[in-house]
Amino acid sequence: MPDPELAHPTSPTDSEGPTAPATGPLTGLTVLDLSTTLPGAFATQFLADAGADVLLVERPGGSPLRRRAAWPALGRGKRSVVLDLATDEGRTELDALLRTADVAVTTFAPRTLDRLGLTADRLSTLNPRLVSAAITGWGTDGPWRDMPGYEGVVLAKLGYFHAKGNTVLRDGPAFVTVPYASWGAAQTAVHGILAALLERETSGLGQHVEADLVRGIAGLDTWTWFVEMVGLRWPGAYESVDPFDRQRRPAGRLVLPLLVARTKDGHWLQFAQVEPRLFQALLDELEVLPLLADPRYRGFPDIAPALLDEVWGHMLEKFGERTRAEWEAVFERRPDLGAESFRAGKEILDHPQLQHDGRVVVVDNPGIGPVRQLAPLAFANGTPLTPVGAAPTLDQHGAEVRGGGPAAPAAGRPDSPAPSGLPLEGVTILELAKMFAGPYGTALLTDLGARVFHIEPLHGDEIRRLSAFPEASAARVMQGKESVSVAVNTEEGKRIVLELARRSDIVLQSFRAGVATRLGLDEASIRELNPDVVYLSAVGYGVGGPYGGRPAYASSIGAAAGLALTDVPDAAGDVRDLDETKRSSYRLFSASASQNLQADGASAMGVASTLLMGLLARRRGRTLHDLTTSMLATTANLTTDQTIDYPGRPAGERVDPGLHGLTALYRLYPASGGWVFLAAPSPREWAALLAALPDEAGLRDDRFATPESREAHDADLAGVLADIFVTRPAAAWEKELLPAGVPCVAAGETAPEVLLQSDEAFAGYCTTAVSPIFDEHLRLATPTRFSRSATKADGGCSMGEHTDAVLRELGYSDESIADLRDRGIIGG
Repeated sequence: MPDPELAHPTSPTDSEGPTAPATGPLTGLTVLDLSTTLPGAFATQFLADAGADVLLVERPGGSPLRRRAAWPALGRGKRSVVLDLATDEGRTELDALLRTADVAVTTFAPRTLDRLGLTADRLSTLNPRLVSAAITGWGTDGPWRDMPGYEGVVLAKLGYFHAKGNTVLRDGPAFVTVPYASWGAAQTAVHGILAALLERETSGLGQHVEADLVRGIAGLDTWTWFVEMVGLRWPGAYESVDPFDRQRRPAGRLVLPLLVARTKDGHWLQFAQVEPRLFQALLDELEVLPLLADPRYRGFPDIAPALLDEVWGHMLEKFGERTRAEWEAVFERRPDLGAESFRAGKEILDHPQLQHDGRVVVVDNPGIGPVRQLAPLAFANGTPLTPVGAAPTLDQHGAEVRGGGPAAPAAGRPDSPAPSGLPLEGVTILELAKMFAGPYGTALLTDLGARVFHIEPLHGDEIRRLSAFPEASAARVMQGKESVSVAVNTEEGKRIVLELARRSDIVLQSFRAGVATRLGLDEASIRELNPDVVYLSAVGYGVGGPYGGRPAYASSIGAAAGLALTDVPDAAGDVRDLDETKRSSYRLFSASASQNLQADGASAMGVASTLLMGLLARRRGRTLHDLTTSMLATTANLTTDQTIDYPGRPAGERVDPGLHGLTALYRLYPASGGWVFLAAPSPREWAALLAALPDEAGLRDDRFATPESREAHDADLAGVLADIFVTRPAAAWEKELLPAGVPCVAAGETAPEVLLQSDEAFAGYCTTAVSPIFDEHLRLATPTRFSRSATKADGGCSMGEHTDAVLRELGYSDESIADLRDRGIIGG
């Protein structure tokens, strides 16, 4: 859970504290981390991992983050100083630090920022070169500005608990434990910070950056937004189909290709056989093809749910006839088949690919001991960008920070007007990637002004055909791009791509291991033409190793990285018959294959952060080589509280068996109409709850008198609160409790993407775009906002739409373009 006070909104290390090496891409930049919640910790962790000097400003008694199991990872490589911002002395000391810092990160509520004097205008006056980043729950303007910014409140209000309702067998919404919103807000804040620093290299000026949990989590969606938009635009003409019907029978076309099944010896595996040839291989191995010869199944897989349910049952039973070892032997024999085991906790660190790539490290932490944890997101030359450091002890660096002498006076403001263009104006990206995780990372950068050439085959990317409505599944990933349709496996096609690479600042590739080299589009080949290019391999598993050649999809990565079992920890238990197997399969599928909360969007955020870091490093004279990220490694970071391993590690957050929430004061409750989500874990909020419910004597029982006794009697407290909330409608509780200072909201009962597009209260999170497929339409607004720099919000593009124009720009004549098309070298 976020800090209740502020949520309103294998490498040894020196025990004396981390020192960033001179080779770090962000070495020389100073970051003041004023955050006390997970979004800020994730953001500054990325900056520290890249070599920035991150100074964590902690309150007396220490940051609430120290109570998290993930603290050694969240605090790694940072320094610590204690300042009491409730005093004039503490605020004066903070001002001195702000005058010489490059970046400041906060997670305070807007009202708290005002009270502490941490507004954009004042910070700019203190230090015109400062890049300040505010991460809030709802943004700093609009009707929800002062709504409590707990992650659970955001997810409940927007309907994300409703969207995950299939993960629980009861009716109603289901709590989501994975901190998707915190991750999205953190990474979009990183995008703003790095883009602003890049712009500062030219203008000499800093600026204010904003990110929030609403845009952060909404930005993780793959294509639900556009599927729902079609339904809103043409009611009755098109209906989106859930993966399962109300009887929990398969209804969507991806349930069987994304089969979740249990082996004979009790292991649950997740398939990702989405491509037609891969699905055919799965049907063949499970002996489904003879079954489909029956005329009843004509038209498969577009058949009635009752018939799909029969096929599903057959597949589950056939799969269950073999052990996991036997299935692993099948995968070795048939490279067109592969599945991931559902992992949880520290067993994620044992994944063969993470081990092969060196993405698991052991760091000795003072007072804690050796900590086994995930390595940073981005690697260069096969290793982390800097040595992985320990987390600081409380106020470890206080004496040196407070004794640093008077701060240098801040530079004055320039006489000429500050520039206000796009921060990535003039940046060109060549994209050799398909599906979502890699390409959506660059789509985020088009909003900041980058020009992206998206290379796709003559028949178009597979993602354009994944939804029943043409192009809906590709609309988001193609936003702001120029599509060039070219056969890269031909010499003439490769020549076109290499010429674009020569002219680009960034090249992104996401092929499976070895493919880029076979095509002659690997980093070494492109650096011969463009020595200073930022080349990122944003792959599913790795550029080599045991899983490097396997296809990576959101569902399989979500299983391997612990997303599914973090949200539904009890779903992978023993089963006694086919019906129970189906119920568990249904829940695990729903936990790992949701389109709006999944590994693709989470990984894409990390891709964008890494590209911007590489671009800034190059601008500062530190070009990185062999730069890599992976879906598996990035996604696993979302479950850090469960994944990290060390002696005496506190228990990570774990949802109750009914998927209501984490504690009695941070959970969902049924009301007489709808559901409410209560987030009142702090003593202050508990007091407000008691004051708002003066006649509810059950809450004044001695068992609930102190935080410790409430924790000891959590189940009893949940029972008392359940009896209270069921007496009135959810909307009535929100109307009464929110103004009284109790974070309690009615849980949304529609898809988040429908709510954002149709409820006027959320209009500020949307903007208008134009595309050749959907004409003028609503899309999510740019998730990162700047005080000075501009952003844009374009629509998608059709397959090969820009082929001719780009080739003309390269010097091809209309006659040569026509000839290339006639010979099958280009499409569009």
